[in-house]
Amino acid sequence: MTEPLRRPLTAEDLYDLPLDDVRAELVRGDLVCEPPAGFEHGVRSTEIGYHLRRFIEDHPIGLVCGAETGFVLFRDPDTVRAPDAAFVTRERAERFAEKEKYFEGAPDLATEVVSPGDSRREVAEKVRDYLAAGTRLVWVIDPRRGTVTVHRPEAGPEILGPDDLLEGGDLLSGFSVPVSRLVG
Repeated sequence: MTEPLRRPLTAEDLYDLPLDDVRAELVRGDLVCEPPAGFEHGVRSTEIGYHLRRFIEDHPIGLVCGAETGFVLFRDPDTVRAPDAAFVTRERAERFAEKEKYFEGAPDLATEVVSPGDSRREVAEKVRDYLAAGTRLVWVIDPRRGTVTVHRPEAGPEILGPDDLLEGGDLLSGFSVPVSRLVG
């Protein structure tokens, strides 16, 4: 007999769930499931991951994580978010012992690609969670609008269009990519 899920769920519960073909996050102890990402979402997630990875090859200051890597942002109740691409500084990555499990803490950079089914509220909640947990930079890539919105702690959002250059600021000094490469 299958044991029923207890509420609220923990990051460890989420890790052990058999969630084939489902994208799942844990938000304040509640399981949030979505179908696999669409084709365009996958292309855009890979595009930003590619540019980050190329930069890190020349500037080995940390590690780039692919889509759906789990980060435990909060405990009790637990919140596990899975950005579409992420970056963690080498110093923080080296301190993390259980590399097979979710990363305990926020990524230094989180990127989210907006899918057609994502509401503004859902995206804003993810951004708030990342920043509240200590993420230093959040990039929201919106292919439909042709924008990348840059979020930093204690600063208003900065909206970049296709003619602009997305830069890494103090976190990824020297990183830049044309927004047009990320949105279409």
